Amino acid sequence: MMTRHIRSLFAFAAPIVLMIAGCGGSSPSSNPSNGTFSIAPATSTIDTNGQLQFTATLTNGQPATNVNWVVSTGTNDSNLGLGYIDPKSGLYYPPSAISKDSVQIQVQANLTNNVYQTATSVVTVTPGFIQSVTPENATLSTGGTVQLTATIAELGGGSINWSLGTSPSGGSNAGSAGGSISGTSCHNSGSINSSNPYYTFCTATYTAPSSVPSQAIYAIGAVASNAASTSFSKLLLNSSGINTSPLDNQAAQTAAVQMGSSGGNNNDVDVDSNGNVTDCASGTLGALVKDQANNLFILSNNHVLAESDQGLVGDTIIQPGLVDTGCTQLTAGVTGIRAIGTLQYWVPLIDASANVDAALAATTSANVDTSGAVIALGAAGGGTNQVAAAAPVAGTGEVLTAANISNIHVAKSGRTTGLTCSTVDTINSTIKVSYYKDAAETQFYVSKTYTNQIGVPGNYFSDAGDSGALVVDTANAQPVGLFYAGSAGSATQPGESFAQPIGDVLTNLSQLSQAPAGTTFTMVGGGPHTVNCLNYDANTATPSSAVSAARMNAARTAVSQNGAIIVDASKGILGVVAGKSLDQPGQAAVIVYTDQTHPGPIAVPQTIGGLPTRVITTTAGAVANGTAPTSSFVTPGIHLSQATLEAARLVQRQHVRQLMGDPAFFGVGVTQSQDNPAEAALMVFIDRTRIPRAQPATVGGLRVRYRTMNPIRINYNRAARK
Repeated sequence: MMTRHIRSLFAFAAPIVLMIAGCGGSSPSSNPSNGTFSIAPATSTIDTNGQLQFTATLTNGQPATNVNWVVSTGTNDSNLGLGYIDPKSGLYYPPSAISKDSVQIQVQANLTNNVYQTATSVVTVTPGFIQSVTPENATLSTGGTVQLTATIAELGGGSINWSLGTSPSGGSNAGSAGGSISGTSCHNSGSINSSNPYYTFCTATYTAPSSVPSQAIYAIGAVASNAASTSFSKLLLNSSGINTSPLDNQAAQTAAVQMGSSGGNNNDVDVDSNGNVTDCASGTLGALVKDQANNLFILSNNHVLAESDQGLVGDTIIQPGLVDTGCTQLTAGVTGIRAIGTLQYWVPLIDASANVDAALAATTSANVDTSGAVIALGAAGGGTNQVAAAAPVAGTGEVLTAANISNIHVAKSGRTTGLTCSTVDTINSTIKVSYYKDAAETQFYVSKTYTNQIGVPGNYFSDAGDSGALVVDTANAQPVGLFYAGSAGSATQPGESFAQPIGDVLTNLSQLSQAPAGTTFTMVGGGPHTVNCLNYDANTATPSSAVSAARMNAARTAVSQNGAIIVDASKGILGVVAGKSLDQPGQAAVIVYTDQTHPGPIAVPQTIGGLPTRVITTTAGAVANGTAPTSSFVTPGIHLSQATLEAARLVQRQHVRQLMGDPAFFGVGVTQSQDNPAEAALMVFIDRTRIPRAQPATVGGLRVRYRTMNPIRINYNRAARK
């Protein structure tokens, strides 16, 4: 999913700043070895977004440590450079843009004590995507259309190949989506040597077929010419008459601004030593709130409005945000950008006791829709996307309890992914998040550990730029939380988006020392209504992952040595077999078959032979004749009693510090076990770049679910001006 650095195209013509690392020269050639050492790889292909590690090896097989690396020649235009290689480590970074469909760059290594002892390698560089295909996702009913745009780092030329029906994650979503792609064109005017060269940006129109399944996710793939990388737009086709697109969230608004739109601090830019803007960032204007005197404020994250504590009271808040203006700031004479408020309050991230990422911008009725309307949060049938804007419920929001969490679906309308829905699968989470002083995230500021966080599963719920979006209950539009961070998952393990309870947000803002004594903030809105939103992640239960033969053999051993002891039909346990764990993807489990006709609770041990058990209900006949299932559908979400949840919260509080002491764990929350849905579990989020010290099957008497994901990131868009 989801949380990554995005390079954005420039909506406004502006000089492109290029790092020139060399000049074009003779045609490169590869000579990867000599009598002293050799280098690898001898040849390779990467795109402009990649990097490549070179190594040198002596003839005796030992690493060559006295090697100096340089970029020697290449076929890229001299104004664009040949990239850069670290002279000591051999890590190569390609140029940020190329002048043709592919260029060849020669990398050379020589001994530090003998510059004539050299070896060379040729790197073929192809154009990478400047940003993901936009929109990244869209909801389309039968016959609906959406215009897609893809931009690649090729100047003065280049093209895009569009394809239908390829799922970004494979599996059940793969196959022909139907519909058609038309109106394909590319714009690459401009000269490489001019002051305003352009990347190549291509457009196409997708039209959904006249008949689609009730709901299915497909994707449109875009491939740059000669490039290996593909960018996808995820399309949720439906027969419910619902059409939405985040292009509305990203557009400049000319009327009173509605929430859910792109926005941020006008000063959220990085500049070089010459004062040129190099990077910028922005997020989502989440919701409208008011104080007891009916003064209006725009609610979003601290890192969106206050630049992670770097902002100043009175800073201009703009719409759309800088990422959607090509890093162009609002100054005299600039059009297409509006000042809609000024930074007023924020909860300091540097304050260790602060438990929210929130800020308020003072605004007026002349600038914003005073109803508090959020883009696409209303009923189908209105607005440019056939889903009207609508306000959330006024007040202080909804608190998650066992009574409402069992069937809750939540929605958010954000800058990057627009209107999306999912369930809630983690509560009372403790999450570690890092913040930076600059848009490019090179200057570390502070690491925050938040408690009582809400986790929303799925790979499609959010992405970078959605930070600050309001999360609501789709059944009644009650505010639930303020979205601020997320982590991308994979085809086998869904990602997770994190929101802070809206009650905590409003309370923390009301308690600020900068606010006048007695200040209270409440949501601006109306009465309850449903939110017409379809779930991009219809089944967020963790799919079974591959399990090694050694682990499966261990499960068979546990079954043969320990399984028979627990089988007792009178107690509802019919049999045991070896299988796979859902709570611990990649781990084997002992499947315990329980009688679906048994009248009372069935006690199943959490582990057998050191392995987790997985409960599957079936019949005695199915077990007897060998037709009992080895997998089962688990309803997404949390469906447990309040007493069970409270007991799990206590265990989480008792063990969270110990668990978070492992650098591989960036979060611990309360969830429902998927191996035994009758039980609560701890949800432990694992940083996929680290190896855990241990992964116990149980902690404090609770089962443990593990989710391996990319490191968590605050979800606001960062764009690099090139």
